[in-house]
Amino acid sequence: MSSFVQCAPISRVVVFGGTHGNEMSGVTLAKHWLKDPSEIQRPTFTAESCIANPLAVEKCVRYLDQDLNRSFSHEVLSCPGSEGDPYEIRRAQEINRQYRPFDFAFDLHNTTSNMGATLLRCSKDDLFSLHLANYLQSSSGDQSMPCYNFLIDIPEKDNAYLQNITKHALCLELGPQPQGVNRSDMLFRMRELINQALDFINLFNEGKEFPSFETDIYRFVSRVDFPRDSAGEISAVIHPELQDKDYIPLKPGDPIFKTLSGKDVLYEGEKILYPTFINEAAYYEKKVAFILTEKVNWKVPALKVEQ
Repeated sequence: MSSFVQCAPISRVVVFGGTHGNEMSGVTLAKHWLKDPSEIQRPTFTAESCIANPLAVEKCVRYLDQDLNRSFSHEVLSCPGSEGDPYEIRRAQEINRQYRPFDFAFDLHNTTSNMGATLLRCSKDDLFSLHLANYLQSSSGDQSMPCYNFLIDIPEKDNAYLQNITKHALCLELGPQPQGVNRSDMLFRMRELINQALDFINLFNEGKEFPSFETDIYRFVSRVDFPRDSAGEISAVIHPELQDKDYIPLKPGDPIFKTLSGKDVLYEGEKILYPTFINEAAYYEKKVAFILTEKVNWKVPALKVEQ
């Protein structure tokens, strides 16, 4: 008989859109659910939506002063704050005060990279969210937009993402979608995934037991910057053979960049890894051309609600 991990019932859920103000699927859905929250309610818990960065949404920009999704560090959240702080610092503190008592947070994002529906988690220890991600992968009816399980695995003391404020959390990254643009396929896929995720939480609260399983997880390894010249300017672009190849194996010797003179820059790693966030527009300022992950197989114990 399988040994079960027990988790407390989920009673309050928040769905954040607009953590980045120009990622329009989450912005649109959060606004819709603010007007009519009935779609996201379930019998065993209450749910509400929130526009995380309303001023950035109003201006249709990623952020005003700094990235809100890097502003939830322990240092920031433990400070009283002041009017002189950057807007996103003050907003992170407001969100933390209002939503830290909640049991689960969804954070809705779009990416310009060809990442399909990426289920991003920041903690390897959140087994509830891992079961939820597996449920979404198993329940997915849209094979044209597969779900990928991506783990950053940040120590709690270093976690500055919005996911840091609640015990359980999941970030949805859907792409490719340009910044400031709505695409119907991304919008309705995101809506479908959130509704399926809410169904999972309701089933869990009702006492459904979820068996153990094995799953492939793409675990963060490193960030790769563009080649740069002596002045720090980008001197090569993503290679055509790498562009849009998120989660496709990258082998030693494969081309990753091409200079304007036509020279190929090759991957010099010693083992096969899996790139993602390839050519993400928002990461140019972070000096990230793509992120490398390793694909690992995990055995996950069975889950049931705590009695």
